[in-house]
Amino acid sequence: MPRAKPEVEALTPYIAPLEGRRALLRLDFNESMVGPSPKVVDAIRGLPPEAYATYPEYAGLTDPFAASLGVPADRVEPFNGVDAAIRAVFDAYGERGATFLTTVPTFGYYEPCAQQQGMVIDAVPYADDLGYPLDELGKRLEAAPRLFFVCNPNNPTGTLLPPATIVALARGAPDTLVVVDELYVAFTGRSVLPAALELPNVIALHSLSKAAGLAALRLGFAVGHPTVLDRLRRVTGPYDINMFAVVAGRAALADADHMRRYVAEVAAAKAWTIAELQRLGVRHFAGGGNYLLVWPPRDCGRVVQALREAGILVRSMAGKPVIDGSVRLTVGTRPDMERFVTAFAGAIG
Repeated sequence: MPRAKPEVEALTPYIAPLEGRRALLRLDFNESMVGPSPKVVDAIRGLPPEAYATYPEYAGLTDPFAASLGVPADRVEPFNGVDAAIRAVFDAYGERGATFLTTVPTFGYYEPCAQQQGMVIDAVPYADDLGYPLDELGKRLEAAPRLFFVCNPNNPTGTLLPPATIVALARGAPDTLVVVDELYVAFTGRSVLPAALELPNVIALHSLSKAAGLAALRLGFAVGHPTVLDRLRRVTGPYDINMFAVVAGRAALADADHMRRYVAEVAAAKAWTIAELQRLGVRHFAGGGNYLLVWPPRDCGRVVQALREAGILVRSMAGKPVIDGSVRLTVGTRPDMERFVTAFAGAIG
C-alpha cells in the first residue's frame, strides 16, 4: 500500500466532534445562536438553476468586506473559511526545519498544519493566570522564526492582546510572517487593522462564521500586504469558495445591523452569565470573544455529561495545558444562558 510522506504518517489530525449536535443547545463551538440575516436566506433561495451549474464568480464580495474594515480592496483575499487561509499560509511559507512560533493552548489546527510541513514547533505556554507570555515571545522572535501565529483573542483562553502590542512585535521581527487570527474581532472591536497594513510581514485573518452566522458556508478572509496575498493565492485552488458562500457573504455584508444587534445581545448575555458564575462561586475566565472558560467545582467530565443529558453541549478542555479541568462555554442569547445556568447549577449541586 502506498505511504504518505513521513510527516503525514506521523500526524494526529485535528478532528472536531461535529455529529449529532443540531438538536441540542450548541454552546461548544462558538457558533451564532440566531443564524444569519434573513437577507442571506432570501439571497440563496433566489439563486436561479443555472447558478448551480456554473463555476462561481467572486465580483462584489471583496469590495464590501474591505469597506467594512476600512482597508483597500487589494489588501483582501477571500478563502473557503479561515481554515483554508491558515493552510495556505503553511503551504506557502512553511518549510521543513523552519520554526513555527505559537502559544499553548491555542487553536488546535495550527499544529497539524505545521507538522505537515516538517516545521519545528516552538509553543510557549500561557501563564497560570492566562496572561499572554509577552516577554518570552519577544525573546523567541529574536531568532527570526519563519511563522508566528497570534490568536487574538486566543481560542480557547480568551486572552486579548492590545493590537498596538502585536504591531510592535511584528515591527521588531521583519523576517517573520506574523499571522493574527482575529476571528472574534466583531465581539472585541480590537483589530491590528488598518495599522498593520503599514508592515509587509503581517496578515490578519477574519471570518463571517461567528457574528454573521455563516459557519456552515465557510467564508473567511486574509488581509495584508499584496505580495503575501499573492503567495497565498498561488497555493489555493481557483474555485475553492462555492457560490452559496459568495452570495451569502454579499448579503450578510449588506446587513451589518444584523451582526451589530447580535454582538450587542451576546455582550449583554455574557455580562449576565459572568454575574451568575460569580454568584455560584465558580471559577471562570472571561476575556475577549463570544466564549469564556469555566472550571466546574466537581468532576469536569461528569458535569459535561450531565449538561449533555440536559440537551446542552459545552467543550471540555480536559488534558489541555494550563486549562485542564475547565470547559469552554459559548455565549449565546440571554435565554440560552439562562437555560445553561439552570442546568449547570443542578449539575454541580
